[in-house]
Order: sequence, then C-alpha cells, then structure tokens
Amino acid sequence: MNTSNNTIFITGGTSGIGLAFAEAFLAKGNKVIICGRRADRLQQIKDKHPDIITRQCDIADAEQRTELAQWVIENEYEVNILVNNAGIQLATNLTQPVDLAKIREELEVNFIAPLHLASLFAPHLSGRNDAAIINITSGLAFVPLAFMPVYCATKAAMHSLTLSLRHQLKDTSVKVFEIAPPSVDTELGHDRREDKTQTHGGIHVDEFMEEAMQAIADDLLEAPFGISKGLRAKREEAFAGMNNH
Repeated sequence: MNTSNNTIFITGGTSGIGLAFAEAFLAKGNKVIICGRRADRLQQIKDKHPDIITRQCDIADAEQRTELAQWVIENEYEVNILVNNAGIQLATNLTQPVDLAKIREELEVNFIAPLHLASLFAPHLSGRNDAAIINITSGLAFVPLAFMPVYCATKAAMHSLTLSLRHQLKDTSVKVFEIAPPSVDTELGHDRREDKTQTHGGIHVDEFMEEAMQAIADDLLEAPFGISKGLRAKREEAFAGMNNH
C-alpha cells in the first residue's frame, strides 16, 4: 500500500502509538487528522506539528463518535485511511464484584468505538482508491494476561472483528489491516498504576513504528510483531507461561 499522499484519521492520537503513527505518516507527506480527549495535549501537538489537524472527542460517547465521523468526512472528504488506535487498559479482579462502569468504559473504547467508527467510515472509504482501515490490537488478542481480562478480551474481539470486516469489504477497494504490537513503552495502562508518570515498559515506540509502517507498505494485512508472533503461533503454551503465578 502507498504510505504517502493519503488523508489519514487516527483515534487516540495524542500519545503513544497513535501519536507515533501521526508523526510517521506526516513525515511521509500525508495529511493527518487526530482526535483525543485532552485539549491540552491536542494543543501541544498542534504547536509542534501545525499541519496536523486536531479534534477533541471522547470516543466512548456514541453521539460524539457520530459527529466526529461526519465532521471528518465532510471537512476532509479525501480521507481514505481510518486508524482505530484509541484504547484503555485496566486491571480487573473477576473473583470480586466488579465496577460495571469501568467494564463498560473499557468495552466501549476498545471494541464498540472502533466497530462503530468502521461502520461509519466504510461507505465513504469504499468509494476511495487506496483505502484502508487499520485496527491496532495486541499480542494479548491471542494470549491473555489474566490480571487484565477485559482488555485482553476486547483485543481478541477486535482480532475476530477484523477478520469479519475484511471479508465483508473484500469486494471493495478497502484493505483491512490488523497491527498487533508487543509490549510498547507508552502511557497505556497508566490508569491502573499508582505512579501516573510510569510508562508501560516494552520496546521503544520508534522500533515498533519502523516495522509497522513497513508492514502497511508491504500489504501485510495481519501483522503481529516481536513476542506477539509467538503468542499468535503458540497460544495455549504461551498462556501457561505468562500466567504461572
């Protein structure tokens, strides 16, 4: 796939993998639009990268998602790539009564929002050349870490959804990618850490981005990286090793 001269919309573009995608695509001569919840972060990015188009939005809200998609399509009618990146990662103890509000938030952001946005953009993208939907999942889509079961379940659901979406769009111009990162050193999961400045751990985001951008250029529609490759290949064995405590 051509990774230049596109108009790309990225959710969760204010930090981590989303921001890295925005900067990587911008560097290749694309028009880039990002959304995020934090107005201050959006302004910081706009100050650093004036060419990036920003929009404040909480994608956990269905009405805001609908308005967002309408705004992007009407104002940036040449948009041809949707990157479903936004996500949250919480720890959940299923042996105790759970906080259903937190469960619903994690489901809404990680699964329902990308599903909804894909459906909102698909009719528009189907009429564009070199169109794509890029879903960011995780190696944990294939093998869960049991202490954050909801996050892992949403990523497994996104893996399944991506397969179905790819099949439903097979007679259109839209390519459907699944990018499955390993652990990447970002802010993901900071909500469950006492020290909010502590990062996620894992490989540097630049290392991941180099491989991810190459996978997109090579039309590698299902692209697990690093340890995610092993998790994809040997699910049951990996689960026992990852959850041995």
